[in-house]
Amino acid sequence: QVQLVESGGGLVQAGGSLRLSCAASGRTFSSSAMGWFRQAPGKEREFVAAISRYGSRTLYADSVKGRFTISRDNAKNTGYLQMNSLKPEDTAVYYCAADQTIAVFTVASEYDYWGQGTQVTVSS
Repeated sequence: QVQLVESGGGLVQAGGSLRLSCAASGRTFSSSAMGWFRQAPGKEREFVAAISRYGSRTLYADSVKGRFTISRDNAKNTGYLQMNSLKPEDTAVYYCAADQTIAVFTVASEYDYWGQGTQVTVSS
């Protein structure tokens, strides 16, 4: 069992940066792949980034590639999403997710555990 709590969201101007954190409880975090997803009002939840359980593999959505960086610190049971050069279209609720697997998935249904989400708003 993994419990996830996101933090670090907020209001930022276009071009600014935010770092989201995902604090995990439970002893299985280090054996879990982790992903970040987002959902804007009226839209479906979409994949943002994912990282393998030891951090050796990362995946990114094309829309964030080169601007966002996913990372994790298993010693701290925490995952991160560094977001730079933010755009108004990045505005959404951001969710972290975990799955006890060696694979890295871009599909939300593959993840078993989810946080409650944190709001990111980018003003133009």
